[in-house]
Amino acid sequence: MAQQFSLAACDVVGFDLDHTLCRYNLPESAPLIYNSFAQFLVKEKGYDKELLSVTPEDWDFCCKGLALDLEDGNFLKLADNGTVLRASHGTKMMAPEVLAEAYGKKEWKHFLSDTGMACRSGKYYFYDNYFDLPGALLCARVVDYLTKQNNGQKTFDFWKDIVAAIQHNYKMSAFKENCGIYFPEIKRDPGRYLHSCPESVKKWLRQLKNAGKILLLITSSHSDYCRLLCEYILGNDFTDLFDIVITNALKPGFFSHLPSQRPFRTLENDEEQEALPSLDKPGWYSQGNAVHLYELLKKMTGKPEPKVVYFGDSMHSDIFPARHYSNWETVLILEELRGEEGARSQRPEESEPLEKKGKYEGPKAKPLNTSSKKWGSFFIDSVWGLENTEDSLVYTWSCKRISTYSTIAIPSIEAIAELPLDYKFTRFSSSNSKTAGYYPNPPLVLTSDETLIPK
Repeated sequence: MAQQFSLAACDVVGFDLDHTLCRYNLPESAPLIYNSFAQFLVKEKGYDKELLSVTPEDWDFCCKGLALDLEDGNFLKLADNGTVLRASHGTKMMAPEVLAEAYGKKEWKHFLSDTGMACRSGKYYFYDNYFDLPGALLCARVVDYLTKQNNGQKTFDFWKDIVAAIQHNYKMSAFKENCGIYFPEIKRDPGRYLHSCPESVKKWLRQLKNAGKILLLITSSHSDYCRLLCEYILGNDFTDLFDIVITNALKPGFFSHLPSQRPFRTLENDEEQEALPSLDKPGWYSQGNAVHLYELLKKMTGKPEPKVVYFGDSMHSDIFPARHYSNWETVLILEELRGEEGARSQRPEESEPLEKKGKYEGPKAKPLNTSSKKWGSFFIDSVWGLENTEDSLVYTWSCKRISTYSTIAIPSIEAIAELPLDYKFTRFSSSNSKTAGYYPNPPLVLTSDETLIPK
């Protein structure tokens, strides 16, 4: 495979929406998401109302790349070989000795190195995007509460209540019915939670279109919420930019399921209509599968194997399945690259003051894209040694997946919007260094310590 990647060589450019084309104001959106779940647990399921109060320090628990073991209430940070680097029971971090006794140097029991772990399983949940992260804090605090209530009980059965809270706030009809907390609040004040696309990004999308690229939008959000987001971030004429819009895509199933399992459906007034035997023309659709989409792309480009690149923020829903099942090029939107710079430039006393308390405005979340004091770097960590052993730095499992399944990783679309379309990016590949595919710069923590990490 070529060492370089260029958008000019692609026939089709596809985008995820949430946290990809649409960037959220994380210190505002995180408490809103947390609240949407916590209010449901307290009011509908009888959980302790202490869950509703969150201190600014609590947000430090949030770190992408954690796995929650649903059987014992432990959160785990994994090394690239599947061993456990750090762990907590609820929000309480395990001391190195306890960690060594619980997990040793063995591969975690649910670790699957080749295909990547599923986010959803009866045994564990993997947190890999900013919609999920506030739920990690909530689940950890639920475990704290249940442990205290039940004298250190070893098994936990709260996940069904979390699923019910998700269903209540985010079901397909929730936007239309003004159900739950999340959608009514986003509708009331979108500017508080969403960043509109800068002019450079809008211009770049038009440039792609004018260069003859087919533009796709593939989102798991429903069509009514998708429309609100796109109108806010891109303007009312956003439909002119995209040849095909696919909502309620139910990723990663969009990529992994057979056409018969997940047919496309037409939409009428945001309601899904009959299943389609195939996809015959551009337009706005719901659900669907990558196989039928690719057949249409062949027709539209007149090429037997059109080259597709897909931009997304979730390794689980976007990057891994698009590469693994469809063999598309993939661009990972990795806000941790942005957060690193922010963390360096902003001293604690400069952080945003608590003003204008709104209806759902509690204490500000730390920017979720910055490093957690509890969990350390998203990219590397040291293997906790016991006495008389040296700590050694290793890549995290999350970091390894970036270099394995992403073509390149960027902090935001804005970071590349002013480059010429034929700009040649150095791609991640086995023959390049582990940091090659990060643009514009690799994470500081990797460049300063790269020589220490076993390749």
